[in-house]
Amino acid sequence: MTVEAAQAVVIGTSAGAVQALSQILPRLPEAYPLPVLVVVHVPAAPSGLVALFDARCNIEVREPEDKEPIVPGTIYFAPPSYHMLVEEDGSIALSTDEPVLFSRPSIDVLFQSAADSFRDGLVGVVLTGANEDGAAGAAAVAAAGGTVLVEDPEHAYAAAMPRAASARCPSAQLLSLDAIADYLLHLGTT
Repeated sequence: MTVEAAQAVVIGTSAGAVQALSQILPRLPEAYPLPVLVVVHVPAAPSGLVALFDARCNIEVREPEDKEPIVPGTIYFAPPSYHMLVEEDGSIALSTDEPVLFSRPSIDVLFQSAADSFRDGLVGVVLTGANEDGAAGAAAVAAAGGTVLVEDPEHAYAAAMPRAASARCPSAQLLSLDAIADYLLHLGTT
C-alpha cells in the first residue's frame, strides 16, 4: 500500500494485548496522520487501557462516544461490552448486539465495517490472541483491497488468533511486532 492510499488502521488483539500494543502504539509520532481503531477483548469492567496507553503514546488515546467523527492522529479503543463499528459517514457507532465468537467488542465487527467504509485505504492488523476473532475480519479487509498484517504466530504470546487470521487471509503479511510498527510508521511519512 502506498503512503498516500492509507486512510485508517484497525488493530485487533486479545491475550497478550498490552505487551504487543506497547511495542507498536507508543512508536507512532505526534503528527501521525491516520486514525487507529483498536479492539481488545477485555472483561465488562473498565479496562484501564485508555489511561495506560494515553500515558505512553504521543497521540491522543480515547474511548469514543457513539456517532463520534473519526479524526486522524487519534487511537480509539473500543469500550468494554460494546462493538465498535465504522459508519459510512466516517463516524464511530457503538453497539450492544450479540457477542461474536463470544466477544463484545468483536474484532471481526470492527474490521468488516471498516473494510466497507475505507476499502483499499484500510490496514488491518491482527495481533496475539487465543481465539479466532479477527480471521473473518482480516479476510474482509483483504477482499475490499486493504492490507492485512498479522503478528508472526511463532513469536506471539498466544498464537491461535494470528494463525486463524493467516489461514483465512493467505495474502496477509506475517511480521514481527517491530516490523508491524515500522510498517505503520511508514504510512505516517510523506
